[in-house]
Amino acid sequence: MEQRRSEHGSPSRQPSQSEAIGADPTTVGAAPGGGERPVASTAADVTVTGTHPAIAEPPACIADRHWAVDRVLFAVAAAMALGFVAWGFVTPTGLGTVSSSVLGWITGTLGWLFVLLASAFVIFVIWLAAGKYGRIPLGRDDERPEFRTISWIAMMFSAGMGIGLMFFGVAEPLSHYVSPPPLTVEAESSQAIETAMATTLFHWTLHPWALYAVVGLAIAYGTFRRGRRQLISSVFVPLLGERRAAGPAGRVIDVLAIFATLFGSAASLGLGALQIGSGVEILGWAGDLGNGLLVAIIAVLTAAFVASAVSGIERGIQWLANTNMVLALLLAVFVFVLGPTIFILNLLPDALGSYFSDLGEMAARTEATGGDPMATWLRGWTVFYWAWWISWTPFVGLFIARISRGRTIRQFVTGVLLVPSLVSLLWFAVFGGAGIAAQRDGADVAGQGTTEGQLFAVLGQYPLATAATVLVMILVAIFFVSGADAASIVMGSLSQRGTLEPSRWVVVFWGVVMGSVAAIMLLLGEEGAALAGLQNLTIIAALPFALVMVAMAVSLVKDLRRDPIVLRGSYASLAIEQAVVDGISRHGDDFVLVVEKTPSSGAPDDAAAPERLSPGAGGQPSVSPNGNFVAPEAAGPAGAQSQSRAEAIGRPRDTRD
Repeated sequence: MEQRRSEHGSPSRQPSQSEAIGADPTTVGAAPGGGERPVASTAADVTVTGTHPAIAEPPACIADRHWAVDRVLFAVAAAMALGFVAWGFVTPTGLGTVSSSVLGWITGTLGWLFVLLASAFVIFVIWLAAGKYGRIPLGRDDERPEFRTISWIAMMFSAGMGIGLMFFGVAEPLSHYVSPPPLTVEAESSQAIETAMATTLFHWTLHPWALYAVVGLAIAYGTFRRGRRQLISSVFVPLLGERRAAGPAGRVIDVLAIFATLFGSAASLGLGALQIGSGVEILGWAGDLGNGLLVAIIAVLTAAFVASAVSGIERGIQWLANTNMVLALLLAVFVFVLGPTIFILNLLPDALGSYFSDLGEMAARTEATGGDPMATWLRGWTVFYWAWWISWTPFVGLFIARISRGRTIRQFVTGVLLVPSLVSLLWFAVFGGAGIAAQRDGADVAGQGTTEGQLFAVLGQYPLATAATVLVMILVAIFFVSGADAASIVMGSLSQRGTLEPSRWVVVFWGVVMGSVAAIMLLLGEEGAALAGLQNLTIIAALPFALVMVAMAVSLVKDLRRDPIVLRGSYASLAIEQAVVDGISRHGDDFVLVVEKTPSSGAPDDAAAPERLSPGAGGQPSVSPNGNFVAPEAAGPAGAQSQSRAEAIGRPRDTRD
């Protein structure tokens, strides 16, 4: 019998798989002839036999077990990934040409899809958190969060966009300041500062984290509340059914998730290598920055993140994430104190106000209103960003799901949506404000030539510039390692039937492949523009997964409608409503509500939709010992099935003065 130790150290009994399913336990395991039987993706999509869905305990999380590698999925994904690496080494120009052509078609034809979906997902997750689903826990009703809140936020942030903030913290606000979006404001004006900050926050706050929240929430709910495997495909059990979700269709989805993870995380590794290489060049530790140095940096850091990944989340990633948050805070305080402090303080409320006032306009930018200049700008910024974030959602979503056990949906969405957005606001106000102030005062920071070099140009104006540059390189390296080892664990989990702790050799394999892909992506870029290869392949991987995310949202809502807490709330509201109507009709306003045993009065057999029961249906919902509702004609003689019901009872009128 599987046990899970509670937070206080005492083991708590979990139902076995056969108990949780309430069905034939031979649906999982070896076939009678010794062959491998199809493995279910869920421990239970129905409740324990004899228990009504409204009061059933969530089943045991079967992802806690150690599962064998899915040989078919692993072989297909590995072969395709290795094929890509081989193609890049043999003919990098050919691969770059193909990816550029596909990229041009996607951004030119389907850019509107990314724009619409990003805003739709923001509305969707806010609706989930603010409504009746917000109090549903991602686990058992009494389960506590697995990680402390500060560690949870640090790990989430490090995996989500740590390297990106280091790479674009100065560069993006400065870029929008000297070259605003078409048809907006004059470059390098006071209004351009507002537009630059609003546009940057639009790309880095609510919208990207809402994309992560959709995937993370769907996986966390299915894994820890429904007892399913930690797989992208398991989210689709409510839509496809258990067999189809675990069959070829589900495996295609999981392979797609591996590729989205591979390309998205490899892009972040490439960004990290570019910034570390720029720091090495500025410090004079090496000659000109070339692809050879970048590949060497990737190789060293790949070895580091593989070592961290095999040590596990609790020891490796959590420690790195906490360390990184402290170092990032030190760097931000350094720039804030030695930089334009008053300008940064004034920029904070101005940036926040500009973001909310321009939010509708920014979310609606398309080629239709701006013509070719707007189309070109969107392909380079907004559409690229939305595709980039979507390509990261499988690994960031899976990782956030993995560390969010025990939190409610409202806590999850609030933490994932608001806390990183606030950190991004502060980060861009400090570093973007420092860059804009330097540019406005005459320093040509924007003309440094490379995105990654602009941060070092700003730091070079302050005392202790060398120490600050070294700190940036350390930060980028740790962000690199913490994000990459999270991605390696996620790909290992996807390859190993959703186990929470994949085998070390699987994690090592995907870590090495990821580093190889990052190196190939850098080699694909034209001379002086290595980032182009990263952008092309990232957006291509994002397109099919954007459609998968839409289906995930639909499946999640279908799942939530049958959650025990939701069902209990529906039945409770109905019972109270019927009792109040009965009390008023019989006793006026002089009655009290009591709960007592009563013969089954019956109700339609519809556990999924208690709201269909009306006050005229004839009494309160009645449940037989096997968990089914009993219709009025089947309830039997009085006393045959004694159940609890709410009843209105008259009381004497209070005649006291």
